[in-house]
Amino acid sequence: MIKLTPNSLFSIAVDAPLPTPLSYSLPENIKQLQRGQAVRVPLGKRSVDGVVLGPCTKEKEVDFKIKPIESIVSDYLPLPEATLSWLEWLSKYYFYPLGQVVSLCFPPLKKKGKGSQKSSPIPQAIPEAPPELTYEQAQVLNSIEKNKNFSANLIYGITGSGKTEVYLRLIANTLKNNKKTLVLVPEISLTPQLLCRFSSRFPDQLAVLHSHLTEREKTDQWWSIIDGHKKILVGARSALFCPIPDLGLIVIDEEHEPSFKQDEMLKYHARDAAVMLAHFHGCPIVLGSATPSLESWHNTQQGKYKLHKMKQRVANRKMPHIKVIDMRSEREKRRNHETKNEVTLPFWLSQDLFNGLVDCFHKGDQAALFLNRRGVAQFVLCFSCGFTYECPNCSISLTLHGKNYLVCHYCDYSERFEEKCPNCGSIEIGPLGLGTELLERDVKRLFPKIHVARADRDEIQNREDLEKLIFDFEKGQTNLLIGTQMIAKGLDFKGLNLVGLVMADVGFNLPDFRATERSFQLLTQVSGRAGRHSELPGQVIIQTYSPEHTSIQYSCKNDYPGFARAELDTRRSLNYPPFSRLSSFRILGNNHEKTLNIAQLLGKRLHYLQQKQKAYANSLILGPAPAPISKLRGKYRFQILIKGPDHPRIAGLCRQALGDKKWIPSGVKVIIDIGPVNLL
Repeated sequence: MIKLTPNSLFSIAVDAPLPTPLSYSLPENIKQLQRGQAVRVPLGKRSVDGVVLGPCTKEKEVDFKIKPIESIVSDYLPLPEATLSWLEWLSKYYFYPLGQVVSLCFPPLKKKGKGSQKSSPIPQAIPEAPPELTYEQAQVLNSIEKNKNFSANLIYGITGSGKTEVYLRLIANTLKNNKKTLVLVPEISLTPQLLCRFSSRFPDQLAVLHSHLTEREKTDQWWSIIDGHKKILVGARSALFCPIPDLGLIVIDEEHEPSFKQDEMLKYHARDAAVMLAHFHGCPIVLGSATPSLESWHNTQQGKYKLHKMKQRVANRKMPHIKVIDMRSEREKRRNHETKNEVTLPFWLSQDLFNGLVDCFHKGDQAALFLNRRGVAQFVLCFSCGFTYECPNCSISLTLHGKNYLVCHYCDYSERFEEKCPNCGSIEIGPLGLGTELLERDVKRLFPKIHVARADRDEIQNREDLEKLIFDFEKGQTNLLIGTQMIAKGLDFKGLNLVGLVMADVGFNLPDFRATERSFQLLTQVSGRAGRHSELPGQVIIQTYSPEHTSIQYSCKNDYPGFARAELDTRRSLNYPPFSRLSSFRILGNNHEKTLNIAQLLGKRLHYLQQKQKAYANSLILGPAPAPISKLRGKYRFQILIKGPDHPRIAGLCRQALGDKKWIPSGVKVIIDIGPVNLL
């Protein structure tokens, strides 16, 4: 046995899927180490990156030789203590190896030399003076400014109420105090519009991080904030991991967005993680939304967050006039020939929405049609034998694109559509359903002289595509925008005065307890794009087969507090979050029987622990059961949901059930998700 004293050993979080840090000795050429310092260490036959957590606190006896640290990575300063403490919390809370969490804090490439040119992904903007604040904006600003230390603030502001201006004023005051700011927005909202607004207010102060940047651009932007050349970092959720020194403010815009939850690898929620980051840094955090998540709204009721309300649009502009069209009665009228029109309307277009478009284009205004489905149709059906084209890798139907192109929206598998059933040979086979491509095709037939643009993942595949689409619409070169969720958030167009929601029912009946909340948020956010700069109220037409649905009833009245009250009552009766905590186990494997066996074994382990330990008695274990999408990218999928009273007890149950994972065979993965947002 070799006896090692605490002074000779250091605990290192290495970039590898290991449950605990490793111990390394201090070589003679390294005189001292600091907590948070990046190092290179040997691991097996290779070298890996790691971060020093500190000296080992106890004597150890080992029967093998402890390897020495190879070198200090001198490119990087030690991680700030607040950042490292936050990373340790993240690792423990979300059940993810600390070394791999820490690795997210470093840029993808090496730093460029001093003389090299750096390209900027931030659009140039003309500096602008701040506008005069409204009474509500001034009230909210003053209220948040009172607390310089940690405080969690939720701004509930209706669409067009000027939340962004409040953010900008808070940032300006943070800069005056020689502190830096982190602003997180959903990836989809990182448009030139938003960046121009920040850039025009803070010239040469802005850095940006998001997935559409090249590796070199990400690295350059990372260093610009770390070196202090820039003071404000705007980015998608991954920007949270940039170890910003002197952090004085965090802003999360559209905090309700489900895209703030990472579904791969480290399954963190950027909003919740950001609140903890602000806590460790001792600085204020501001969450903003016109449709706050029910978790955040509940936190204001519990006194954990401070609530700030903005109920009026800037310049006293009116909220849009919303009309709901019951498509059931619309179909009935057409069936009985009660509707008279010189033009034959497609099945998805109501007379009211058609008339609205005619009037809108006649006035020279712009319009948008929203449908949360891309492609031509959801699936192709043989009317003779019932055959549908399905993805061989995923348990979902293929979507028709163009005239003969079938695509899986999950794994990108594609095949050609033959107008003859491969099962029975019938020619009675065709598309059913609706997608943005079909909308575009039909609208061009009805309005051949207008310019139509489509915004979905098929048309917009990079930053340049999105920039061109926005530029054309802002300049009035596009009359009608057809899009999916891409057009629902963050876009602010002066000429957009009519918004049509083609089929509001999409998403109503998904097997997810958040389906109603998400539908309400989407309806309200899309509606809020209309008439933001008009003296007259914008027009919103909602087409639906379920006009009585809760989300439609409340979004028509723009009554978020009423919706939150009703939905929270439902959640309380069912003991769903925010009145309980939720975690899920997802069991994935190539072999159906092998994967099912492990899912059942995990279920037995959980039930055994629940029966044996009083702390877990109030937890509810649901499953194992096939996931709603039971096969995805060639993997069979089962899931177990756990509802519990609080995080510590759910975490304890999950940790004990997983154990050392040696009972899980190769070919099967068991993945834990704390606070899952996607239950499909």
